[in-house]
Amino acid sequence: MSFVLDSSVTLTWCFEDEATPAADAVLTRLTDHGAHAPSLWPLEILNALTMARRRGRITAQLQRERITFLHALPVALDAQTAAQAWSVTHQLAERHRLTLYDASYLELAQRLDLPLATLDADLRNAASALGVPLLGVPEDAAS
Repeated sequence: MSFVLDSSVTLTWCFEDEATPAADAVLTRLTDHGAHAPSLWPLEILNALTMARRRGRITAQLQRERITFLHALPVALDAQTAAQAWSVTHQLAERHRLTLYDASYLELAQRLDLPLATLDADLRNAASALGVPLLGVPEDAAS
């Protein structure tokens, strides 16, 4: 079964000090079944990698390698992200005190009726409150 992938899980695959077995399991599931993400996903990922390079956390070579790796992943970008922002996504952000960016992942998971892979605590709490299943978090950290 597919799922909705957010940037917090994705970035664990880019930085060795952030890797976790739960996030690695999400990567395996992604390669086996594919995933969905809002259309802003590549912007968030590329921004994080660009900032990491500018701050000296990664080299330009490692940045290029990570970009190539992530671009090749079977992630379907949602064409309705912007349209949904004007209504459902904004309402979710307001109701659950999320950024619009985070709310876009939650909106997509709800609309597609798929689990959400996130490490973001606020987003996990909102998803749990709405009954959206979660991936990527060790069981003891999910509660």
